[in-house]
Amino acid sequence: MADAPYPRDLRGYGRNPPHPHWPDNARIAVQFVVNFEEGGENNILHGDAASEAFLSDVLGARPWPGQRHANVESMFEYGSRAGFWRLWRMFTERKLPTTVFGVATALKRNPEIVAAMKEAGWDIASHGLKWIEHKDMSEARERAEIAEAIRVHTEATGERPRGWYTGRSSFNTIRLLMEAGGLMYLCDSYADDLPYWIKGATAPQLIIPYTLDANDMRFINAQGFGGGDEFFTYLKDSFDVLYAEGETQPKMMSVGLHCRVVGRPGRAASLIRFLDYVQKHDRVWVPTRLQIAEHWHKNLAHLAESAPGLG
Repeated sequence: MADAPYPRDLRGYGRNPPHPHWPDNARIAVQFVVNFEEGGENNILHGDAASEAFLSDVLGARPWPGQRHANVESMFEYGSRAGFWRLWRMFTERKLPTTVFGVATALKRNPEIVAAMKEAGWDIASHGLKWIEHKDMSEARERAEIAEAIRVHTEATGERPRGWYTGRSSFNTIRLLMEAGGLMYLCDSYADDLPYWIKGATAPQLIIPYTLDANDMRFINAQGFGGGDEFFTYLKDSFDVLYAEGETQPKMMSVGLHCRVVGRPGRAASLIRFLDYVQKHDRVWVPTRLQIAEHWHKNLAHLAESAPGLG
């Protein structure tokens, strides 16, 4: 009896990854993501069963079934009231674009912030309808949540999302997003330093991997960054290795940011140092994820021919 096909791609590009031919012969593409989740997190005000317990400075927080958590809520409010605007100024003053992973209900609750994102020319990708776990959702419910997220995102931003990152995803998420259609790129993967294609039922789908290591969430995770120097050093070391490799094999570096985390002054200082460090180098491309997707679709679409199917 033949072994069943193994559903994971452990090989990837192998020994010889493709040359991405980034614009202007760049040695590295450095891509910043600003996650906007404030107002879309778990909250009984939003019809959820309990308070939020993930990614706040209330260390060791647990969900409070049927109750609101005043401290957690106010920390999320810091992200939209102050942290976002600090990040917005940092990037716009340096004329560096970002991609937003925007939770649809959070975007809907803050039109002033959406207007600022659009003014800056940021790519606003979907981060789902609400910032909640999808792993235990039925397929039917997750499909409905995706459809509603697209509707609310379009209403809040004036445009249908072109990219998507759920984050708190299920094993059905990527397939359901491919079925929904109209998405130039998906990001629920951490599997490579370059975008890659997977085959779907009707068309190939571009995956642009994200990061949880070069990510400010480690400021508030166990064994994470103890302070700004550690964050800066980790980002700098990641950049330096990829920049050196980029002389012959250019790659992409993702940096994940959250308004309520690195938007705090004591952490923002380390991000400012890294932005200035990046801008001291030549042959560096700082694009949005949509720009990367457009480049890949235009110049590396042929790689889809040998892409594996979705596991």
